[in-house]
Amino acid sequence: MTFTEKLTRSIQSTQSLLCVGLDPVVSRIPQPLREKISDDAELIFEFCRRIVEITKPHACAFKPNLAFFEALGAPGWEAFEKLMDVIPSNRILIADAKRGDIGNTADKYKEAFFDRLGADAITLNPFMGLETLVPYTKDEEKAVFVLVMTSNSGAADFMKRRFEGRTSLSEYIAEELSKLQTGSATHLGMVIGATQSSDLQPVLSAHSSSHLLIPGIGTQGGSLMELQKVLETHKGIPIINSSRSIIYAGENHEDWISMVLNRTLEMKESFKPITEKYVV
Repeated sequence: MTFTEKLTRSIQSTQSLLCVGLDPVVSRIPQPLREKISDDAELIFEFCRRIVEITKPHACAFKPNLAFFEALGAPGWEAFEKLMDVIPSNRILIADAKRGDIGNTADKYKEAFFDRLGADAITLNPFMGLETLVPYTKDEEKAVFVLVMTSNSGAADFMKRRFEGRTSLSEYIAEELSKLQTGSATHLGMVIGATQSSDLQPVLSAHSSSHLLIPGIGTQGGSLMELQKVLETHKGIPIINSSRSIIYAGENHEDWISMVLNRTLEMKESFKPITEKYVV
């Protein structure tokens, strides 16, 4: 099954474009759970496990962010590996690693996340050049999501600057990804921020068949209405990520998990005007 086929099936079964980002900060995990589990690595695993369990009928994808696991050392990495096994096999699993390196190093990142851990996709940083992407391009069951125009304000430092006659460096990267896609079995997707809607059209036009991983809705304040307009003519499939606004929705309430579910359903419903284009 190709990545696109699996993604399409996941969207159809959940009627959702929602990706739940898993960014577990120990101090923000609800107090009732912290009182039960003293070990930090076990705590972040159990927190994420419960979120996956309650949200999996409504999310087409899950995106664990490696930094929040790696910060705890070896126990954190073990927690990440355990979490990979918990995420349902019929959902898209995106390893949010933001790796970017050349040669044998890139080969080893690919081996770790695709071959050993079984992620469906990985986020990659392209700023050491397109050669950093080549080791990932041989598997039709996988995808990479390349940082093209991110949701943070720092995107203006490099990504949004004019480059080689294009409106932005982001547009140039998108053009190069489109060219590389012609010889790639792996799907080459793009990370684009919902907070950058006014600058996205040239980028999307440059790689019009690209699937999209879209952060910036929720806590970062991206506009769904503006995003919908930008996506109207795009041929690829958007995956709309929400992390903090979902996983910390319960704050320290005793019934925090129900509040997480309610926020998930609210976000799923809010995406409906966009989702309708991609579901039967």
